[in-house]
Amino acid sequence: MELRSATITSTVNGATRSERVELPYNWDRRQAGRPGDARFELVLPLDIAPTVPWGIYLPRVGNTFEVWVNGALAQASGDLNQVNTADYAKAPVFVAVPAELLQVGDNTISVRIHADSGRRAGLAPLAVGPAAVVRGARYFAGAFAWRVTGSVLFCAFSLVAGSIALALWLTQVDSSAAGGRGREAMYLWAALAEFCWALRLADNVIAQPPLDWPAWSTLMSASFSAWAVSTILFCQHIAGWHRSVVFRRFGWLLVGVFAVPVGVSWFAVSGAQPQWMTVWIAVEIAVLLGYAIAFLASTFRRPNAARILVSMAVAVTLAVGTRDWYVIRVSDAYGEFSYLRYASVAFGLALLSILVVRFRTASTQARNLLDTLASQLALREAELAQTYRQIELAAGEQARAQERERILADMHDGVGTHLSAAIRQLQSGRARHEDLLGTLRDSLDQLKLSLDLTRLPSGDVGALLAALRYRLENRMTALGLSFDWAVDELPLWPGLDDRAMGLLQYFLFEAISNVLQHARARVLRVEAAQHGVVLRLALIDDGVGFDATQPPRALAERAQSLGAKLAVESRPGRTVVQLEL
Repeated sequence: MELRSATITSTVNGATRSERVELPYNWDRRQAGRPGDARFELVLPLDIAPTVPWGIYLPRVGNTFEVWVNGALAQASGDLNQVNTADYAKAPVFVAVPAELLQVGDNTISVRIHADSGRRAGLAPLAVGPAAVVRGARYFAGAFAWRVTGSVLFCAFSLVAGSIALALWLTQVDSSAAGGRGREAMYLWAALAEFCWALRLADNVIAQPPLDWPAWSTLMSASFSAWAVSTILFCQHIAGWHRSVVFRRFGWLLVGVFAVPVGVSWFAVSGAQPQWMTVWIAVEIAVLLGYAIAFLASTFRRPNAARILVSMAVAVTLAVGTRDWYVIRVSDAYGEFSYLRYASVAFGLALLSILVVRFRTASTQARNLLDTLASQLALREAELAQTYRQIELAAGEQARAQERERILADMHDGVGTHLSAAIRQLQSGRARHEDLLGTLRDSLDQLKLSLDLTRLPSGDVGALLAALRYRLENRMTALGLSFDWAVDELPLWPGLDDRAMGLLQYFLFEAISNVLQHARARVLRVEAAQHGVVLRLALIDDGVGFDATQPPRALAERAQSLGAKLAVESRPGRTVVQLEL
C-alpha cells in the first residue's frame, strides 16, 4: 500500500502547528527554506494481522529522521537534536517492520524529521507491504541501484576519464602552441571537469560530510561551477575558439558568472533564503543555453566527429539540467532525484570517443608515415648497397694498387739495392769476381723471396722462415755452411701485416746475407720460439765476429720499424743477432 495522507506537527522558529497534508511534503517549499522539526503521523489499516515481516520504503526522507511503528522505534538515522551535520535524505530508505508490531485495524506510522535550511528535507509517499516485495527491484532495490550504486559507478567513471585526460595533458604536446612545445589544454579542462563532477557525484552517497552543512553546500556549489567552467573551456578547444582574442574576454565572463554561486550558496543556506540559489541557477542555465546555441551553430557550419559528439553531450546535459532545476528547485515534487548525474557522463563518453578518433587518426597517419619511411628506407638501402659495391670495387682497386706499390717498393729496397751495388762494383773495376757474384745472387734471392712473400698469410712467421730456408739453403751448402734449424711450431702472430712481414723478411735476409758474405762461418743456427707474449728470433753463427757496439745500421733501422727489440752480441766464434716481437 502507498500512504500519501499524513498529519504533520511542525516546529519552526519556536512556533508549532499541526495540519493535514498530502505527501510528498517539500520542506523548503512549504517552510520557505527555514530549518525546523516535524512529526508525520500516517495510518496503516489492516484487515488481517501479518504473519511475515513487513517493510516500509521511503523514497526520500530527512535530513535526519526516526521511524516509529505503533509506538515502537523501528529505525533511526542521525541525531534529531544536531543541526547541519548528517543528511540521510540522499538515499532511499528501507525500514524492516517485524510482524508482531502490526495489528488488525489502524496502525500508526510516525516519521519524525529534522530539516536543515536549503537541504531538500521533507517526506515522500511511503510504500508499505511484505518485506520481500518492498525490498525488491520495484521499490527499494531499484531506487537504491539508480541513486546510490549508479552514483558510485559514474563517480568512478569520472575519475577514470579524468585520470586519462590528466595523463594525456601531462604527456601530449600541442604542436600549434608557441614553439611547438605547449601542452594540450583541452585535456587539462577535461580532467578538471571530470574530477569536479566526481566530487559532486560523491555527495550523493556521503550521508555524513566532513564539513558542516553551509560549508559543504558552498564546496558543492564550487565543484559544480568549476565543472561548468571547465566543460565550457573544453568545448572552446573543440570548437577552436581558444585561439581568438574574444576567448580571453569570454573566459573572464565565465569566471564571474560561475563564481557568484559560491557566495550565493553560502548566503542562501546560512540566511535560509534558498530562492536566491534557484534564481541564480536559472541565470546559469540561460548563459549555458546561449553558449550551447552558439556551439551547435558552429558545429552545423563546420561539422567534425569531435564537435558532433560534444554537441550531443551539450544538448543532453542542458536539457536534463533544465529538467532537474524545474523539478527539484521550482516544483513542489519531493522524492525525485537528479538525472544530471547520469547525463553528465555524456561529456566523459565524448572525451573518450574523441580520444579513440584521434588515436585512429594518429594510427593511420603513423602507418602512412611508416609506409613512406619504409619505401624511402628501401630506396636509401638500394642506394647504399650500390655505393657499397662501388666502394668495395674502389677499395679492391686501391688494395691492388697498394700491393703493387708495396711489391715495387720491396723490389726497389731489396733487389734494386743489390743491383745498384753490383753496378757500382763493375764501374769501380776493382771488384772481385766472387764479390760481384755474391751481390747478384743476393739480388736474385731477394727477388724470389719478395715473390714468396706475396703468397704468405699475414703473421705466419713459420712460413716466412721456411721460405728463407728453401731459397738460401742450397747457396749455404755450396759455400760450405751448415744450416742448423731450431724453429718451433709458431701461431699466426698478431700485428704482423703485409708491410711488417716484408720488414721482418728484409731483417732476416740482411742478417743471413751478412753471415754469407762476411762471417766466414761454418755453422748458421736459426732459432724461433714463443715465450708467453713474446716471439723470439735468433741467428747464431761461429764466424769471425764484429764489433757488437756498432750493430749494422740496416738491421737497427728495420728492427725499429717493426717496433721490435734488437740484441746483438759478437765475439770470434759466436755471433748472436736476436729479435724480440
